[in-house]
Amino acid sequence: MPPSPPTIQRFFEASQQLPTLPEVARSLLGTLGRDDVSLAEVVALVAQDSALAARLLRLANSARYRPLHRITRLQDAAAMIGLGPLRSLALGACLAQAFPRVAGFDRLRFWRLNLATAGYARWLAGRLAQDTDRAEVAGLLLRSGELLMLMTDPTTSALVQALIGPPDSVFALQQQHFGCTHAELSAELAVRWRFPTALVDALFTASDPMGWQPVSVEGAVLRIASLLAEAAEMQLDPLVALQQHQPRLVRCLGLDLFALAPQLPGYNSLTTPVAELLQ
Repeated sequence: MPPSPPTIQRFFEASQQLPTLPEVARSLLGTLGRDDVSLAEVVALVAQDSALAARLLRLANSARYRPLHRITRLQDAAAMIGLGPLRSLALGACLAQAFPRVAGFDRLRFWRLNLATAGYARWLAGRLAQDTDRAEVAGLLLRSGELLMLMTDPTTSALVQALIGPPDSVFALQQQHFGCTHAELSAELAVRWRFPTALVDALFTASDPMGWQPVSVEGAVLRIASLLAEAAEMQLDPLVALQQHQPRLVRCLGLDLFALAPQLPGYNSLTTPVAELLQ
């Protein structure tokens, strides 16, 4: 990621207003990319934050997992959810609590899109032989820059939101009115939060994956996942929208959308945890 220009830096000038990443989230990030990480280690980290543990227990007892009996132990909840998803959902819950509530902001819709983007990113990364855990975490963080835009310049943010049309159009609108995109701001935030460099680069290149040599596959995964989530939220066919609005990325990655269609995760299944994570 190159040095941040003034168009990005201005969103970070009021450093006292920036969200602070909880310590448990930092510890969870430290397990990314480790082959030796165990489910027990992640459970121990989550258990350090009682509120976070309670959210994950609620999730394990939700309609998404439909347990045969009520789960009361975090270890049992973790075994049901699985290592990768558990870590990602825990990080998602931490991120949701890190940002302040902003008046007039549809927080539920925002986190539905985050969870869907993360889920689609994990799914697509797996089909492209990319790091699925990193893609999922990057997907959770991708839209964080939108909150920074809203906190810093609510008037322009409202204008951009009012002008949004088809899925994926927000990137061009933000570039026009802010001089940068939410993905670039999220990358800068990830730098300040000391996220792994590969994850930062994926976020930064999501704004223009094909503008890099070689093409940023991880950035492309995030951009496509974001488009799929937006299309599904708009009740459009996600893969049809992808072909319509990002045909160059589809060709560049060699995606066979017809073959992928039966495998595409359902939007509702990806966004079911949103209520539990925001409580």
